[in-house]
Amino acid sequence: MRSLRLHKGRPLVAFDGIGDAAAAEPLVGATLALDRADVALAADEFFDDDLIGCALVDARGAVLGEVRAVEHYPAQDVLLVGAARAMVPLVREFVRAVDVRAKRIAVELPPGLLDAREAEEA
Repeated sequence: MRSLRLHKGRPLVAFDGIGDAAAAEPLVGATLALDRADVALAADEFFDDDLIGCALVDARGAVLGEVRAVEHYPAQDVLLVGAARAMVPLVREFVRAVDVRAKRIAVELPPGLLDAREAEEA
């Protein structure tokens, strides 16, 4: 790889020996793998694998569920939580802190987001 930069929010990669769009055409859709150690993340960025298995906890520290997967949608990323795979948007309004070392994600969720019965009781 010769260079990497963001262009309109997407990575733009230049490779030695690929000088124009026609030469790059066979690479469209190819999977590019990097060593985890070679990826620099910002303070508020995480690998999906680091979030999977984290406990979601409320302000009192009560465990609300475990992250089973992370999905990426156009509007925002979403944590899939618990056996029911409840969808929790990975946004600042809900997520207060992420500690991947402790495997904990502190959240403040509206009633009913994880359990529809909570919304009926509220």
